[in-house]
Amino acid sequence: MHIIHIASELAPIAKVGGLADVVSGLSREVSNKGHDVDIIIPKYDLMDLKQVRDLHIDYHDLIVKIGDESFHNTVWKGWVDNLKVYFVEPHHPKHFFNRGCYYGCKDDAERFLYFSLAAHEFLKKKTVKPDILHLHDWQTAIIPALLDENDPKTVITLHNLDYQGRCSKELLKPLKLKNPAPYLDPHYDQDLNLLRGGILTANFITTVSPTYACEVVLPKEGRSLDDAIRQRGDKFKGILNGVDYDYWSPEKDRYLPAPFSPREIPKDKDDIATLDKKGYVKKILREKLNLAHTHSPIVGVIARLVPQKGVDLIQSALKKVLELDGQFVLLGSSPIPEIADLFHELKLKYAENSRVHFVLHHQEDLAHLIFGGADMFLVPSLFEPCGLTQMIALKYGTIPIVRKTGGLADTIQDIDHSKEPSEVRNGYVFEEPTPKALDGALERAFETWYQNPDKWRKLMIQGMKMDFSWGKSSEKYLAIYKDA
Repeated sequence: MHIIHIASELAPIAKVGGLADVVSGLSREVSNKGHDVDIIIPKYDLMDLKQVRDLHIDYHDLIVKIGDESFHNTVWKGWVDNLKVYFVEPHHPKHFFNRGCYYGCKDDAERFLYFSLAAHEFLKKKTVKPDILHLHDWQTAIIPALLDENDPKTVITLHNLDYQGRCSKELLKPLKLKNPAPYLDPHYDQDLNLLRGGILTANFITTVSPTYACEVVLPKEGRSLDDAIRQRGDKFKGILNGVDYDYWSPEKDRYLPAPFSPREIPKDKDDIATLDKKGYVKKILREKLNLAHTHSPIVGVIARLVPQKGVDLIQSALKKVLELDGQFVLLGSSPIPEIADLFHELKLKYAENSRVHFVLHHQEDLAHLIFGGADMFLVPSLFEPCGLTQMIALKYGTIPIVRKTGGLADTIQDIDHSKEPSEVRNGYVFEEPTPKALDGALERAFETWYQNPDKWRKLMIQGMKMDFSWGKSSEKYLAIYKDA
């Protein structure tokens, strides 16, 4: 089968959130199973092209027509690991992807409508037609409306319904769509809703976990799109995202100062990657961040600092962790000025505290070191379509403390209270998004860490051995591609 992903992100070269990891991980797994996979993304000015092999121009002068105007584009081709990637570079007077950012511009809808038009035009030039176009989120949701009956079938994945691509109706007029009606937002008379249109026009719709699929057909988490999703009936399915263990594995992580594994006994005389090496990684994390070398657990947070991620609960957790004599490390940034300012103030407040460290811009090497060196990993999301960090943390023997919602509910089972078998219990879960509920989970985790180290070690090993790879999920996607 020949599958083309069209997306706004791709890990590790153009990453804002989990979408980038999904496109990369799913594509790599499907490719490894013998299928032909291509990816089309914008050529942003800030992407790390040093990680692209054999980058060259594939199509020199791609013309995109919008109304009476024509615009020139260059399409580049290169390889990211084993993935074939096409990069669309517009030569447009508005410099759509030469902004020093991925998202956050006032004309984001216009930027990604243009990208979708260019990607579609590029597909028309290709002599080999794919079997499936796999689209991702609102940024590519216009593409089903651009296709003809003989074009490939489309699957669109909803990564987060908080982001829908609402914009002015005026943006569609130059496109002269045959049927613009699905893109009109009945809840906002003057608006388009690009994601709504994608939901109603794609051949199949997926979202990123089974629980989130159940949540979004109801008004609260459906964010005004629940009616559109319900209309699709059995053409909508939740498939749990996977983790790319080629990239996220403490046994071969190039960012860690020492490899480690769930093995307590070396497999041979040369094996140094035993569980005890996690303690050495923790020591290096403390040295890097100037944390005190004390007998206490480190609680890590790696998150985009937006309301969805439970910003108030993160602040509450910081106070509770210090009260419990723990250490707290946060790696994150916020596109929202008020939240960014708040965390910069907290960083200054705790600047001299040897039990707290904030880094408010992304550092990939530090993310790996936190996963490897922390004891606990906090994900207090108000809602969470899937979440990857809790699954990555498990692989690194770092116990998740999460709220029971979306993909967090699908992946983390409470060690004390879950009704699931003991062998799949792997963390601490709280239900209500309140400081009181979170405090209870933290207290239970700290009590186990301090008072029952054998139980803690068993929990670490059990989590590290769990398989949240793309293997099973990719098979579900392949079945959808076949039947879409």
